[in-house]
Amino acid sequence: MALLAGFLVICLTLGWFWEPGTCEGNEFRRAFPVVEPDFGHTKLRLAREGLEAIRRIRSPIAAVAVIGPYRSGKSFLLNQLLSLPCDKGFGVGHMRDTKTKGIWVWGDPVDVVIDGVKVSVLYLDTEGFESIGKSNVYDDRIFALATIMSSVLIYNLPETIREADISRLSFAVEIAEEFYGRFGGQDVAFEPAKLLWLIQRDFLQGKSVQQMVNEALQRVPNANGDKYIDQVNQIRDSLAIMGDNSTAFSLPQPHLQRTKLCDMKDSELDHSYVERREHLKQLVTSIVRPKIVQGKTLNGEEFASFLEQILEALNKGEIPSTGSLVEVFNKAILDRCLKLYNQQMDRLHLPLPEDKLQLANNDSKVEARKLFDEQHFGRHHAEHSAFKLEEEMQKVYKNFVLANEYQSSKLCESLYTKCEDKMDHLQALRLPSMAKFNAGFLQCNQSFEKDCVGPSKKSYEQRISKMLGKSRALFIKDYNNRLFNWLVTFSLVMVVVGRFVIKFFLLEIGAWVMFIFLETYTRMFWTSESLYYNPAWHFIVATWESIVYSPILDLDKWAIPLGSLLLIFVLYWRCYGRRKLGGRYLLPLYNTQRRGSSRPRSD
Repeated sequence: MALLAGFLVICLTLGWFWEPGTCEGNEFRRAFPVVEPDFGHTKLRLAREGLEAIRRIRSPIAAVAVIGPYRSGKSFLLNQLLSLPCDKGFGVGHMRDTKTKGIWVWGDPVDVVIDGVKVSVLYLDTEGFESIGKSNVYDDRIFALATIMSSVLIYNLPETIREADISRLSFAVEIAEEFYGRFGGQDVAFEPAKLLWLIQRDFLQGKSVQQMVNEALQRVPNANGDKYIDQVNQIRDSLAIMGDNSTAFSLPQPHLQRTKLCDMKDSELDHSYVERREHLKQLVTSIVRPKIVQGKTLNGEEFASFLEQILEALNKGEIPSTGSLVEVFNKAILDRCLKLYNQQMDRLHLPLPEDKLQLANNDSKVEARKLFDEQHFGRHHAEHSAFKLEEEMQKVYKNFVLANEYQSSKLCESLYTKCEDKMDHLQALRLPSMAKFNAGFLQCNQSFEKDCVGPSKKSYEQRISKMLGKSRALFIKDYNNRLFNWLVTFSLVMVVVGRFVIKFFLLEIGAWVMFIFLETYTRMFWTSESLYYNPAWHFIVATWESIVYSPILDLDKWAIPLGSLLLIFVLYWRCYGRRKLGGRYLLPLYNTQRRGSSRPRSD
């Protein structure tokens, strides 16, 4: 126990002097698989170990990937660049089958300072091309993935440049043409890797490596019009244009006994090889740059997400294509553009006239396309993404059109029902008034014209026009008959009031005259309709309209309250006012007491 306690004390004491992350650094000082092949060696899948090693990096990332044929010494080259022995670095195999499967990453990045910023450089080892038991599509996916991930792509070639090596660069050329640079001199959206032609050979026959590359990129005569030669010549032309994005470098063989290279020290290797190797390290350090995607650098977490996007694109089709890659990269941008379009359209207050909805749709589309033009990936294949954005916006617009039709129908139906109820109410007025009906008719028509908007307005205009016309015809038909009956009833009421209530002879006489005129006229001319054309009837109607309805007083609403108040006043006056005020305020017609006579009146 004492020995164990002492050991713990020593460990804790030493812990004060150890730098944080030392154990973690030792844990990651090895190679991790980041991308692995599936069972059939046709597609790729992500490896958790490699992703975790990448995600822990917080600084901007740059990647150096080595590609080339299998058994060409890629793993040994990476160990040399990292100054690692074979037993501690990437696995080096001497058998016929390839040692590296998929893509591996060295877990402990090399920190360099670029333009005053600390950058973590990852070194990637890739599975060699043309090995036994693999499809060409698998090789294409490995090459495409390394091309997109890396900041520096070292194309490791033994002896010379072959025609197949140039053909394989077609994807890299497409990536460079599609993503490198932006329209109008804007920021770089996706910067392709610097291509480093690394040719390992013992002699160059008086030519430099750059001369070899230039000669290999010269067009091949094609008198017979061979399509394959034309395709390779197009790649040559594109690679020649990308000359400032590529570098050629030669590296002599380190030793004749290649199977024993891992056991040799630098003193045992060829002196010229060691010297050129150091120059290669300096060259890689000088041209490496942080990986830039959409104008910004990526840390470990962002680089891992970027890798997931790439793999999704490459595995999407049977053959990796630039178009599918562009589509995946633009997926998030399409979502943002579609969200912006929805936000613009959601600001509308439905329903709207169709022309205004179409105008709002056009303006929202312009804003969404503007955002897409500013942020989209790709130059040539981005048209597919733009077309997809147009399709998605059209789908959303159709939903807005349906919603607008529904809201318009709902609003117009509500207004129509309101007008219909109003017309029914005007038909049943207690005191019929043409002026009030016309005012309600006009108000209903104006409110419908103003408030009913949208695609349903036209059909509802026809419906409400028929309804209003029918209501008007019915009101006019019943108006004279109802008014005639009201006037007859009114004249009889005034006879009773004038004779027995207020005892005003003139009021009684006027009421009898109106009653006799209304009754005798209809008997003389057989029908009441003939009365409606008489000027006297027009005078009566005008007087009735003036009394019953005006902008100040609507007698139809206030007839009962005003009649009740008037009745109370008359009763009060008859019962109490006569006693208090005396006979001089009474109406004189029925005051039959003569001076000097006490004889009671005989009725």
